Amino acid sequence: MKIIECPRDAWQGFPHFIPTEQKAAYLNQLLKVGFHTIDFGSFVSPKAMPQVSDTARLLNHLELSGTASRLLAIVANERGATEACRFEQIQVLGYPFSISETFQLRNANATIRESFEKTRSIAALCMENGKELVIYVSMGFGNPYGDFWNVAYTLDKIHELAEMGITKFSLADTIGIAREDDIHSLFSQLFAAYPKLEFGAHFHSKPGSWIQKVNAAYKAGCRRFDGVLLGYGGCPMAQDKLVGNISTDQLIAFAQEKKELLKLDSEALANAQKMFLQLANMYS
Repeated sequence: MKIIECPRDAWQGFPHFIPTEQKAAYLNQLLKVGFHTIDFGSFVSPKAMPQVSDTARLLNHLELSGTASRLLAIVANERGATEACRFEQIQVLGYPFSISETFQLRNANATIRESFEKTRSIAALCMENGKELVIYVSMGFGNPYGDFWNVAYTLDKIHELAEMGITKFSLADTIGIAREDDIHSLFSQLFAAYPKLEFGAHFHSKPGSWIQKVNAAYKAGCRRFDGVLLGYGGCPMAQDKLVGNISTDQLIAFAQEKKELLKLDSEALANAQKMFLQLANMYS
């Protein structure tokens, strides 16, 4: 089981800017834990996401020689992807591809059709620069705008992306409304249709319903899960303050119950939890 730790997803919503040096100190602690990947920053408009406007500067402060964790950066367009590809330290780019027309226009200033072309360009940049690309299927389980959605619709959009050569996907329950049946159905059909591709889950949830979502995906074959220590963050579109990221702490407990081998450093993890709680108390 792979756990993708997403501090970027947590602190991008903090009302107060976290100084670069403090972010870097926390990331360096996370790099000691043993997570598969760390979603550490975004190359997006600083006006849209001021909290991650120092992503490029962060890289100068990270201690990467003793870690096996990979760095993932989110990009919203070709410009961001070009910038991210300049940095050898970044192994993975993530592109949020919303299958809600309304959300894609709001989030990336592009229609779904235009986003297919953006994906093609970003995939080419990744290929040229030796980067891995993960497509985040945003609003993958429904949306709050009344845009059309069902399981077949999500499958259809992923099929189009797979036909373009995309091999890694993370299905995002952006506003925390995914139902167990839909989760199981989607992942079961995806793994059956594309056994050589990788599909992960980026769930947002109320505290009491995370286990049902994770379990439904796991039973269907999913072994890649995104989380945030202590369950901070989420999506402002959720319109519910109780909806946040799945807690990494809970994902670890779930993995242990399933006898999954994670190879995490428990002392480094405990120190990271303390550091993140301090940051959250100071800046959230």
